[in-house]
Amino acid sequence: MQDSILCSEFSSSPDLIKKLYQFGITKNYNEGDLILDENASIRSIPIVMKGMIKVIRTEEDGREILLYYIKAGESCIMSFLGGMHNEKSIVKAEVEEDSELLFLPVDKVSLFIKEYPEWLDYIFRLYHKRFEELLDIINAIAFKKIDERLLKLLHKKSELTASDIIHTTHEQLANELGTSRVVVSRLLKQLEEEGKLKLGRNKITLHKASKQY
Repeated sequence: MQDSILCSEFSSSPDLIKKLYQFGITKNYNEGDLILDENASIRSIPIVMKGMIKVIRTEEDGREILLYYIKAGESCIMSFLGGMHNEKSIVKAEVEEDSELLFLPVDKVSLFIKEYPEWLDYIFRLYHKRFEELLDIINAIAFKKIDERLLKLLHKKSELTASDIIHTTHEQLANELGTSRVVVSRLLKQLEEEGKLKLGRNKITLHKASKQY
């Protein structure tokens, strides 16, 4: 599994794959574990080998908002940028589902940029993808109602896990949207009454008809 992930990303450079394993350290984490906290020093860059990570930003009033997910084969561009410039983290990364990560020391990140064009291309592709996702977040906050944002988030989770059943709590959804649990609970009940989903204990089942959001 791990080999196939790296091979798919760096198929033209087996030497780079070898170096990633040589200098990287593999660790396993459980759902809910904190990988990186805000204001923490960035000493290594995580590459997700299995599972999924979510990246969150906390506002001054304590509210949180989900920025993006990192799935298998991807890394955190915020960690790349912060680590390369010796800056503290401005986000926190939390395990969305049980994950295996490969941590690459920051000094090797810069070295690989000079030695492997494939590595630089990988960073640019990540940057482009995250930039588009952040633009979507800004657009949603500025122009979409909270119920639209909630339904879009649920479908994003469904897409990433390839399942219509989403295991989450109202509190978790509220944190990711930067709103209150009461608001999320009310909107979920409303969406259930509209036939777009079915609520269960710590799970939500999406109906196919709701995909036209």
